[in-house]
Amino acid sequence: MPKNSKVTQREHSSEHVTESVADLLAHQEPVDYKRSVLNVTGGEGWDKQKEGEEDLDAERPAWNSKLQYILAQIGYSVGLGNVWRFPYLCQKNGGGAYLVPYLVLLVIIGLPLFFLELAVGQRIRRGSIGVWNYICPRLGGIGYASCLVCFFVGLYYNVIIGWSIFYFFKSFQYPLPWSECPLVKNGSVAVVETECERSSATTYFWYRETLDISNSISESGGLNWKMTLCLLVAWSLVGLAMIKGIQSSGKVMYFSSLFPYLVLVCFLVRGLLLRGAVDGIMHMFTPKLDKMLDPQVWREAATQVFFALGLGFGGVIAFSSYNKQDNNCHFDATLVSFINFFTSVLATLVVFAVLGFKANIMNEKCVVENAEKILGYLNTNVLSHDLIPPHVNFSHLTAKDYSEMYRVIMTVKEGNFKELGLDPCLLEDELNKSVQGTGLAFIAFTEAMTHFPASPFWSVMFFLMLINLGLGSMIGTMSGITTPIIDTFKVRKEVFTVSCCIFAFLVGLIFVQRSGNYFVTMFDDYSATLPLTVVVILENIAVAWIYGTKKFMQELTEMLGFRPYQFYYYTWKYVSPICMAVLMTASIIQLGVSPPGYSAWIREEAAEKFLFYPTWAMAILISLIILASLPLPLVFILRQFHLVSDGSNALSVTYKKGRMMKDISNLEDNDETRFILSKVPSETPSPMPTHRSYLGPGSNSPMEMSSAPNGRYGSGYLLASTPESEL
Repeated sequence: MPKNSKVTQREHSSEHVTESVADLLAHQEPVDYKRSVLNVTGGEGWDKQKEGEEDLDAERPAWNSKLQYILAQIGYSVGLGNVWRFPYLCQKNGGGAYLVPYLVLLVIIGLPLFFLELAVGQRIRRGSIGVWNYICPRLGGIGYASCLVCFFVGLYYNVIIGWSIFYFFKSFQYPLPWSECPLVKNGSVAVVETECERSSATTYFWYRETLDISNSISESGGLNWKMTLCLLVAWSLVGLAMIKGIQSSGKVMYFSSLFPYLVLVCFLVRGLLLRGAVDGIMHMFTPKLDKMLDPQVWREAATQVFFALGLGFGGVIAFSSYNKQDNNCHFDATLVSFINFFTSVLATLVVFAVLGFKANIMNEKCVVENAEKILGYLNTNVLSHDLIPPHVNFSHLTAKDYSEMYRVIMTVKEGNFKELGLDPCLLEDELNKSVQGTGLAFIAFTEAMTHFPASPFWSVMFFLMLINLGLGSMIGTMSGITTPIIDTFKVRKEVFTVSCCIFAFLVGLIFVQRSGNYFVTMFDDYSATLPLTVVVILENIAVAWIYGTKKFMQELTEMLGFRPYQFYYYTWKYVSPICMAVLMTASIIQLGVSPPGYSAWIREEAAEKFLFYPTWAMAILISLIILASLPLPLVFILRQFHLVSDGSNALSVTYKKGRMMKDISNLEDNDETRFILSKVPSETPSPMPTHRSYLGPGSNSPMEMSSAPNGRYGSGYLLASTPESEL
């Protein structure tokens, strides 16, 4: 042992022992691990310690290839929101002008925070619980809060996959079952179902045939057995994809991540060939520049950036924790962020090409219906034939001819025009009918597809795409639960995954009641937004202000082999925390200003009606927010007052293929000293080469770093000479 090593110095010093286990180990000479003996307690050898035990921390799995990892991150970040939320926000908030605030916020909030999560996951190689325990034990509640939010989101998100599965199987018939209103027998006469006649065929199929929805959240109505079976299938798919960890989910990602792009491109090509598609796209991207000055537009853009990348859920950290230490996560962050953005733009093109076609169809239908009214008024002499321009041909009436005729009649019959009940039938009005979420996917888009040639084929493709988009996001969401729990509590992966899916299915039965759609709305609006915003702010503060931005940048320099741009230093330290704090404040104000309520489908009126949540539903809503946020103050208090161990002395060590990877958690100070000094100090085995030193929050210098993941939740000390050290 070198004479200037800390252990040698300690022999000649009366100072109190303060160095950590890893700090001592970091300065020792490399040894042959296969022949060495690790003494844990009382000088007992490794072989005796291992008898009857399983390896609690086996070699950490790794992605089979960089492509598999990138596809996993893309599959997780690109989800249903890209298809049915982004186009709606783009239309609502100024068309092409909305892209400017979105891109600005993507660069100053989305990309830096996404890079931060990738970096900490790859560096520490643990799930969200282990990562934040390592960086700041008192803020360890961040990981637990992320797990709870993932659970809440997974509960209702998989219900949406269940709805898509139902529509997928219903698509294998011609004509599509939502293309026409059903007939009911009234004695010997068959008449159109009243609810369907007063709404539309696709609306009726969604609310009555699919959901069989009740009139309010207070009317449970019992379980919808069709949706219950679809939910069971959805959780079975997720369980099968997750049961082997990334070994199984990584393979699923090849299909679930790439297939939606194939479908979107096919839909875009088909959509551009439809009549009126260009009208939809032009309407979509015509910029309304005045909207850029509206703070509400920036708030909604920030929220969309935040959720589109999956920040705060823990899935990003979980996926990156299976990477090699020298992986260029900065490139990954940039690539995935902008692929996510361009996917949203591609989906917007597809949606509005199809909705432009639908708007033309509906406009033509409006012209025909109102032309029949005018003919009736002409035949009954309510209107004079002199009001009709001579070039107008009612057998081939165009929208332009009808518009001219409408203006003439409105001018002449100004006094009693309203009594005629004529509609203007403007294409712009149809295009301005904004729809999002389930209204876009299961009503507007399905109605448009009924007018496609070979409509069942396009319907099958569309809903298979939704299933895959949802499945990719669900795998990432579930990884945000399983990875940190398995890392922290050392439970069996297969058993925990299956148990988690079964439990989630049972709890998720609340969403497949007849009133289940209202609970989906409640969870979607309130279970994640505010808690996740707080989680990401604390993540940012933990790294930038507690751990130290300079220290973190220096670690990234050694891990990546180059120094990240100074831009990230300022965004992590100042810009992102301020922007996120403003977003959180705006979200709280929005919750206070907007009365908590939901859109209920009233069967008798065949229309939606806004209702306020009853008292008991308000209690559930508030409980969701409190429960998701509770781990943050709870863990802080417990660790601040030393009521529980903060895990700061945890060490992962085991012998496996030239590695030390046996987990020894929460060693007390005496145990730590005994671990090192159980033999003569000079005989103590050291797993680290002399040029490497301990990396952790307690380091004396930012330069004291190791390229191997060690410290509180490290995955072992790797031999520099072995191929595995690159992992």
